Amino acid sequence: MCAVLFALITWQVAVNGPLRALDEHIDRAVVGSGPTHLTEFLADLGSPQVALPVLAAAAGLALHRRRWAPAAAVAAAMALVPALVAPLKALTDRPGPLTPETGYFPSGHAATAMVAYAGAALLVSRRLMPVAVLLTAATGIALVLRGHHWPLDVLASWSLCGVLLAGAVAAGSGGGSRCPGAASGSRTGPG
Repeated sequence: MCAVLFALITWQVAVNGPLRALDEHIDRAVVGSGPTHLTEFLADLGSPQVALPVLAAAAGLALHRRRWAPAAAVAAAMALVPALVAPLKALTDRPGPLTPETGYFPSGHAATAMVAYAGAALLVSRRLMPVAVLLTAATGIALVLRGHHWPLDVLASWSLCGVLLAGAVAAGSGGGSRCPGAASGSRTGPG
């Protein structure tokens, strides 16, 4: 579902379709809304300087718990974020909401936030997933309100990262998530 949504959004942005026109209309209505300091803070939650240490701490905990496969899978998903987002930005060449400069689609900050916070929740405790969803949503909304991205830039990033995280869950849930010889009855947290 996420891959289909990503493809649809990318197509609409690339061909200047009706979803893109609606996207730009909505954006113009909301840019500048919200308290400036709060929305700027929330937008910064998607920066690598903020999000990557959170994921690194969660990966460290997962490694300490001998959950190597999930940690490696989430790290690979994060490594794929810039590897996929950068070429897509160059290919779509979309200008930003408040600038004629291009390279805004999809949003790297929205993608970084989603993979870092959801990935951290997957590694530490799935009970933290509502917090991850809240942080990811707040980051994306703030990026739009500050005029850093169009709404479709953010939605496309979330769709793309849904695919990456689904792959990470599938790859990390294999039989190799615990080290050989680890105590089987001493599970330290939900996977």
